[in-house]
Formats: sequence, structure tokens, C-alpha cells
Amino acid sequence: MKHIKLSIVVISVFIIGIAGCKKTLDQPILGFYSPDNFFTTDANAQFAVNAAYSPLMFSSGTDNPLWVVGDVASDDAIKGGNTGDQADFEAINQFNILPTNSAVEAIWGRYYDGVFKCNVVLDGLTNNTIVSDDVRKSSIAQAKFLRAYYYFILTTTYGNIPLHLKVETPAELQSPAIAQDSIYAQIEKDCNEAIPDLQDPSSSVPLGVVTKGSAYALLSKVYLFDANLANHYQLAAQAAKSVESFGYYSLTNLYSDNFNADTKNNTEAVFTVNHLSGGQQNDLNQFFTPRDWGGWGFFYPTANLANSFEKATTGEEDPRLDYTVGREGVPYYDLGWDPSWTTTGYLCKKWIQPLSVIPQNNRGQGNLNYEVIRYSEVLLILAEALNESGQSADALIPLNQVRKRARESYLYDTSLPGYGTIPDGLLPDITTLDQSQLRDAIRQERRSELALEFHRFYDIIRYGETYANSVLKTVSPNFNYSKNKWFPIPQSERDTNKKLGL
Repeated sequence: MKHIKLSIVVISVFIIGIAGCKKTLDQPILGFYSPDNFFTTDANAQFAVNAAYSPLMFSSGTDNPLWVVGDVASDDAIKGGNTGDQADFEAINQFNILPTNSAVEAIWGRYYDGVFKCNVVLDGLTNNTIVSDDVRKSSIAQAKFLRAYYYFILTTTYGNIPLHLKVETPAELQSPAIAQDSIYAQIEKDCNEAIPDLQDPSSSVPLGVVTKGSAYALLSKVYLFDANLANHYQLAAQAAKSVESFGYYSLTNLYSDNFNADTKNNTEAVFTVNHLSGGQQNDLNQFFTPRDWGGWGFFYPTANLANSFEKATTGEEDPRLDYTVGREGVPYYDLGWDPSWTTTGYLCKKWIQPLSVIPQNNRGQGNLNYEVIRYSEVLLILAEALNESGQSADALIPLNQVRKRARESYLYDTSLPGYGTIPDGLLPDITTLDQSQLRDAIRQERRSELALEFHRFYDIIRYGETYANSVLKTVSPNFNYSKNKWFPIPQSERDTNKKLGL
């Protein structure tokens, strides 16, 4: 199987307008391009679309703190680390969140930068007759998909936000926030327009490049969140079934293969951020690694999360717990266990690599991918959408596919006690047809399957006020649903954009 590695080349594209300059300044400035003199070759078009992927990466845990808003804000994790270190992240844990919070600022800046990079591509290629048609169409499709994803993160984080669909002048950037429904509508439009010109999923697609499968998967998730859209559950189910229909995606035999550098880019990876050591690394490896290993010791799972995993009737635990959460009595990779490494009694295992793979003096050079959407999530989206559409019997099929893979880890992982035999009563198939009971089962399965993958807070909020209060007020009495379901628009944006009306 041959893969072509995607190199993310970050370029700066500027529209320059300078009047009254001396003749020496009237010459083109190296490294700066206008649309007229940049989008003139297929290679340059590819450079531009590659740059649009760069905000996805976790080359800095502070510059892309999706882990903070996605999980530290939830009941699954706390910030960890030394008291006062990254205090703004701790403030999110406590829901004492100001518009000046660094995580709030970082998510806004990073994902709007992604929007801008996509708009550069779209402005430069939409009416372009120089770049070859195949490259032009493919680049436009990738840019539309990426813009859709960036806006999905932005609107699920901040709610009503400005919508920018082209490279704008400073005056045009002064624009009001618009209703979240309109943002979702644009996301759905971008995904649907991207699909025809994206590649079908296959082993020949360059690593990291989005496909039709990626777009249908994102679309299914957006429809799940877009609660005010008529028939949104039916649409979510339809999009998820489209992912299935390619016949390419499948669950790995071993759950942990999704979080191992040797087995990444497998057929469960529907939309993945491809990291490579050396300039395109996954810095979460250092952020989450204990300090004794050369890391910074952030991101501790909670006892609430650890205790939420199911057990067999004989006491064996859901194997996903060991693949997700480090704890006493279970060796933490190649260094055993030391209770001083964590204040909660637990450590994150996803996104962490052993010292034998990434040595202590080089922890920031992790090369694990970030799995934005795995096929297991598509199956759980399908299960939820079918159940909420009144098709509970059909919902059991994808739900039990996910549970089957989890329990059958005992048939493939030689490190599990009792390898070769599934413990009695471990993760049995769900059989209830009661919609409410099945809803609870799907939500729990989603929590276990996707734990510490930065989805939990967004799920809690979309489940509604009653659910959110029941789980978040127990970990943070400061939580207020109406105030905290969306993070505040950053102060820097408030100061710059006077049309926000805040």
C-alpha cells in the first residue's frame, strides 16, 4: 500500500495595495502575492490549499487548545499541572471565563485563520482559468470542506458569530454576528458543494487529504447538532449511511490501533489530522505527559470518567478504559505507575507515546494523528439519529457494532488478562427498544468510545439544559447553562469589530 505524505506548507497570501510609494517599492515583494500573480500554477494552488489545513494541527497545545474547551470544560478532565500554570485553562475548568481568556482567544484566532486561508483559496481559484481544471476543482472542494469544519468548531464554541465568505477589506471585516442557524446552513452548503469534487476514500488518497467520506461524516455530525433544522435527525442518518456506502471504512480489530503511530491512517480514520515528527508534530504528547517524563502534566482524567466505564459481571472492565485512562495498578506505558504524577489519580493515555518511541528530551515531537472523526463516531451518529427518528430497532445495529469491537479487544490484545476469552457479561449487545433508555445507552457509549477526544463538552451542551446541569454542576457549581453553553467572543475581537453589538 503506497501513501503519499501530505506536506503542510504554510504560506502567507496578502492583497497589497500601496499608493504613493517610491519606485523602489513598486516592485513585487518576495513572499507576498496578490491573487493575480500567485494562483498561476497548479503547484501554487496546492501550496495554498495545503496551508488551509495547517490550523488543524496540534503543533502547539496552547495555540490549539481544543482539548481545553472540549474536555477540560466537561466532566471528563481537569487542567492538571502546577497551580497557576496556564491559569486561564483552569478558569475554564471552573467556569470563571472572561473574554480575555487565552483559550477563548486562541480558538477564535486559530479557526478564523483557517477560514481566512480557505477564503484565499476560494477567491483565487473560483474563476481561475490558468490552473488546471482538476486541481482547481479539487482545491476548491477541500477549501470548502475545511471552511465548513472551522465554522463548525467556531459556532459550537461561540454560538452566533460573524460569517466571512471571502477575503475582506478591514471595513468589510466589521460585521455583526449572525444567528447560529445561518452558520449551520452555510456549513451544510459548503459540505454538499464540496462532495462532488472530493476523492472517494481509498488507500491511494494522500495522507491527511479529506475525501467524500470525510465530508459526509462531517455533514452527519452537523445535522445532529443543527436541532432547529427540520428533519435534522433523518438528514444525519442519511449522511452517515452515505459514509457506510463507500464500503471502505471499518472498525479496527483493536480499539487502541487508532492511537498508535504504527497503525494510524487505518480504515477507521474518516477525518484525521496527520502529524509527523519535526515541524508537523503533535505537541499534545508533551502537554499531557507527566513531568517526570519530560512533559508538563496537563490534562488529568476525572474519577467520574473512569468510573463511568462498564464492567463485566465478573469485574473485568471495558478495555477502552485501559486504552484511555492510566491509573494505579495498571502500568503506564513503559514507566509503571507513580501516584505523584496526577492529582486525580488518573492520567490520559490517548495522544501519549512511550519513552521508547519519543524520548524524554524530545516529548514535543509526537507523531500521533488527531482523529477528528473516526468511523466508530459515524456509527454512533447513525444510532442516535435513527433512535431519535423513531427507528430504535435499526439504531441497535450500529450501536452494537461499536460495543462488539470494544469487547472483542480481548480476542486480539495479548496484554489483556484472560486474553482469548471475552469475560462474561462484558459489554453485551443492547436490546432495549425503549427510546429513552436507548438514548441513555447511546450517550454513554459515545462517552466511553470517544473519551478524551475533545467532544464531550459539545455533546453535553447539545443534550440540553437538564442534562448539562446534572453532570456539570456536580464538578463546577459555577456552571450556568444560559451563560456557559457558549464561550464569550474574545475581547480582542470585541475591540476590533465594533459591529458585534456586544
